[in-house]
Amino acid sequence: MKQVGLGFRRDLSDDLLSLDTATQPAFIELAPENWVNLGGYWRKVLKSISEKYPITCHGLSLSIGSPDELNWAFIKEVKSFLKEYSITIYSEHLSYSQSNNAHLFDLLPIPFREDAVKHIVERIKQVQDYLEMPIALENVSYYTPVAAEMSESEFISAIVNESGCNLLLDVNNVYVNAFNHNYNAEKFIGQLPLHKVSYIHMAGHEKVAEDLIIDTHGQAIIQEVYQLFESTLERIKPVPVLLERDFNFPEFHEILSEVNQLEQIAARKWSKKSELC
Repeated sequence: MKQVGLGFRRDLSDDLLSLDTATQPAFIELAPENWVNLGGYWRKVLKSISEKYPITCHGLSLSIGSPDELNWAFIKEVKSFLKEYSITIYSEHLSYSQSNNAHLFDLLPIPFREDAVKHIVERIKQVQDYLEMPIALENVSYYTPVAAEMSESEFISAIVNESGCNLLLDVNNVYVNAFNHNYNAEKFIGQLPLHKVSYIHMAGHEKVAEDLIIDTHGQAIIQEVYQLFESTLERIKPVPVLLERDFNFPEFHEILSEVNQLEQIAARKWSKKSELC
């Protein structure tokens, strides 16, 4: 059974629609805010995609860590979209992107603090109650910690355990943060609530200096991230895996090659796994 999907970008739509069952990814992922209430040509494309692939949603605008009130009009639209396309996985970022009613167009880090944990846990519970489903939150890449009073793994674990949400484990983000902040990536992953991982992201990044790499989703996955992925799969139950590629697209067969490589690793590591290690 295939486990690996591909992020849906409009540049890739013709290629994805042309694939046969044997070669197509297991599912596609899209950001609901880019497709809600859309009409015309792209609405027809979305309908065609939904008839060919299962869809998961990975949002950009929930801003779960924001001090602002939750945007209930937006959440209502998301709920309708999830129901319309029979989407059972909705994930978001453990970050914030709005402040004082302004969209910041970036995923900003939240201070690793107890008061932030309480604030976010309450918001997650409200969203899950309204959507009538658990959401999954992603560990994000960040380039400087902000007023931290606990470790990142403690922060993530407290939020997941207290809210009842799931964890979207972005393996590349762990690698990026471990490199930039000089900690051990495998040890960090071992400190997370791995029994709550319901989804995995894989992506590429760009090294811009000897001591800095940036999470871009615009490059191929490097070998070290594949190795971290392999060791991670030994610790968790089988879940969907998503390849993110947002721009700088190579030939489509190169993207499919990455999907297939992830699929082969997942099959090898999970072929005999029916429960948590």
